[in-house]
Amino acid sequence: MIAIIPARGGSKGLPGKNIKEMCGKPLIAYTIEAALKSKSIDHVILSTDDEEIAAVAKKYGAEVPFMRPAELASDTAMAVDNYIYTIGRLEKEWNTKIDSFVVLQPTSPLRIAEDIDGAVELFNARNADSVVTYVKEAHPIFWHKKIDENNKLEDIFEGTIANRQELPITYYPNGAVYVFSTEMIRQKKYYTDKSYAYIMPRERSIDIDFIDDFKYAEFLMSNSKDKK
Repeated sequence: MIAIIPARGGSKGLPGKNIKEMCGKPLIAYTIEAALKSKSIDHVILSTDDEEIAAVAKKYGAEVPFMRPAELASDTAMAVDNYIYTIGRLEKEWNTKIDSFVVLQPTSPLRIAEDIDGAVELFNARNADSVVTYVKEAHPIFWHKKIDENNKLEDIFEGTIANRQELPITYYPNGAVYVFSTEMIRQKKYYTDKSYAYIMPRERSIDIDFIDDFKYAEFLMSNSKDKK
């Protein structure tokens, strides 16, 4: 199976984050190395519009068979369109059919090879259309509220459940691993009735958007017993 690492150059929340140094390596290196260690991944493909990111990724072992077109790297571009383009071009250049693939965002540096393998194994075992990594909510979502322009609290969910013990356990996607069937993605869907969750621990579920996320991930990595 191939792994696509999407890493465009125009990050707004944290400029240059994909190659920003974390514990002695560029951020993207951790995702490349995890993919290369994975038993499930045969090719690690970088999708980028940025020559500097491409050069760094190649140094750490990723393949960069072509650059991403500018129209698929804008702020308004849809990720699914880039996946469709990348898979289609690989199929054409390799003269082969790609039935499924993995997406690994470089903003999840604490994800390990075993997480990738676990998600792929679940995908294959369930004959799934998609498997997405999720993490348990730390705070009950049923306590969430909307706040209007006057700071008045408004309910999102009907009814009130006061005790944490009465609340159902909920999960949210952590952005670490996606396994997709090509057929589903070409329909521009991420989920069907054959979609499943692979649960990851909170300590490996950091998704970096802003500098605070970066600093927290760096702290966790620097204190990890299993430094990469």
